[in-house]
Parts: sequence; structure tokens; C-alpha cells
Amino acid sequence: MSNSFGKIFKLSTFGESHGKTIGVIIDGCPPGIKISEKKIQEDLNRRRPGQSKVTTQRTEEDKVEILSGVFKGQSTGSPISLYINNNDQKSSDYDHISKSFRPSHADFTYHKKYGNRDYRGGGRSSARETANWVAAGAIAKMILKTIGVNVNAYVSKIGKLCLDKNYKELDFKKIESNIVRCPDKRFANKFIEIIDKAKKKLDTIGGVITCIISGCPIGIGEPIFSKLHAELGKAMLSINAVKGFEYGSGFSGVEMFGSEHNDQFQIKNDRISTKSNFSGGIQGGISNGEDIYFNVAFKPVSTIMKDQKSIDANNNTVILKAKGRHDPCVVPRAVPIVESMAANVLVDLYLLSKKWKKYHYILK
Repeated sequence: MSNSFGKIFKLSTFGESHGKTIGVIIDGCPPGIKISEKKIQEDLNRRRPGQSKVTTQRTEEDKVEILSGVFKGQSTGSPISLYINNNDQKSSDYDHISKSFRPSHADFTYHKKYGNRDYRGGGRSSARETANWVAAGAIAKMILKTIGVNVNAYVSKIGKLCLDKNYKELDFKKIESNIVRCPDKRFANKFIEIIDKAKKKLDTIGGVITCIISGCPIGIGEPIFSKLHAELGKAMLSINAVKGFEYGSGFSGVEMFGSEHNDQFQIKNDRISTKSNFSGGIQGGISNGEDIYFNVAFKPVSTIMKDQKSIDANNNTVILKAKGRHDPCVVPRAVPIVESMAANVLVDLYLLSKKWKKYHYILK
């Protein structure tokens, strides 16, 4: 089982949804980075369950503790170890699926691959794991801050309703002003209504998160197998419930002619830039200094409170009905996860690029 992510800024995680604790060990964090446990906690609070009526009512404090790698508020260069205790598990809610497989979950595939699975809340396959990624991502953001890079994500679509504004028209300071993390109040209220309707019908709904990376220097990413957009795509598609990733013009770019789609270069304020940005800030797998923007699509949560036909480990047909506490829509809580995984990718590739600094004049 692969439990690590990254090459230089490397995360290794552990724990299960209903185990005693979850945690992450970060190897490769440069020394001398100011590490704020408060900032880590703030991002975890944005992801934690039980925060609003549009999320699961499982109540976890998700209080993080730093065990190693930080001294007097700064990274030492040694592995940083973080852990988060689980406190509000209700494992008995999952007894009825100990030998049955929930539709569209990892139950069946885990059982076939490993022959043994922790069915409590999905065990290792649970999105509870993403708290580790957010904790690590908070530290990645602290590193990115030293080079002037900012990562912001927001909910841009719930169900069929899409926010019809360019990200440049939005005030990112308003993302946290509502429970769905949409910077447009009018659309935020409509998104909440859609989620409420799905919840009352004992159903779930999906959506899209848009992420913007600004201030990224030229030269991040590799030209062949570690292309920046490929690594971002891998990171996003590793997030539970994600079904799609597109960057720049994405799928809509196929409707354009090359003469329309090409981003022409210009000299502006004594620097090379592009007049348009259909490339999404990445050309040839390498950042070009423009904003990097992408969309991440999340499916409706698989656990629904309705009867569903399924099978058990003995190939018998069974009727399953979910118990316990579950998100009617995972998208609002996934915003910090998307930001964090983007930050983890950027730091890893930035440190990789710095290895070649003596051969390159691009990075400073």
C-alpha cells in the first residue's frame, strides 16, 4: 500500500477513520521556516467535520500536535511529525457493512485486493485521511509564503448551478464568509439551498472547486514526467470523491481555434507576460509566471440514507441503508484539501527546481 506523496517534500501518513489517531511525517522541509501551529489548526478547522449544517455532524476537534522537527517556532530540517487524535467515532454504525459492500465505495475493491479491511468508517480509505494532507499543506503554504506564492480555492459549482464569474472578479477574502466557501453571496445562498434539498431527500450532491495559484515563479515543474499540471492532477485525483481535473482552458479549449487559444507574449512592466492565459500558467509542464488555475470535480457522496441493493462477501444480494453521520455534500469541506494538495505539489517541485539552481538562472 502506498502511503507516501512527494519526492523531496515527502509526506508519509498513517491512521484510520475510527482508529486512535491519524498523523503525518514530513521529510524534506527546509530548516529555518517559521512554523505556526495556530495556522495549521486554522486550516484543519476549515476541513474538520461538524462545522455546519451542510457537513457531517461527526464532531472532531482535529487538534494538531507537533511532535518533532520544530524548535522555537522554526523548522530544524529534521522530519516534522504531526498527529491528530480521533475522539468522536461511532464504530457500531458500521457493523451492518462488516461483510457487505456499499455501492461506489472502496469496500469491495479493498476486500478483493487485501482480503481484510477495516470497515469502520472506511478505515484507511476514508476521507478522514485528508486531515493529514491539510496539516502538511499548511506547512507547505508557510514555505510558499517565503517566495510570495498564494493558493486560494473556492466552491464554484454545486449540482447544475455554476458561478458565472471569472475568478478575477471575486474577492477571495469573502471565501470564508459563508458555510459553502463561495465568495459570491448570492450564489452561496443558492448553493446552500441545493445542498439542503438533497439532504432532505436523504440524498447527496456534488460540485466543483476552483483553485488559483498566484505569484508562482517561472520554472516550477519538469518537462517530461513531473510536469506541473500532471503532478497537480495526480494530487487532486488522489482526493476522495474527485472525478475530474482540468486546468487552464480545460475541455472548453477544444471549441477554440489555435489562433484564439494561443497566449501571445508581451512586455509589461519590464517583464515578459502573456496577453491571455488559456495555458493556465503552465507551458510544457513548467510554470510561466502567470496565474495557475484549475477546476476539481467532486461526485455526490456515495453514502446515502436510502435503501440500496448490494452484495455481501458471500455473493448474496442484500439491502443496505446507511447509518451514522455523513456529508450531504463534501465540496465545502474539500476547499482546504484542494489548497493543501496544491501547496504540497508546488513545494516539492520548487525544491526540486532549486537543486538545479547552479545550472539555471531562472529561479532565485
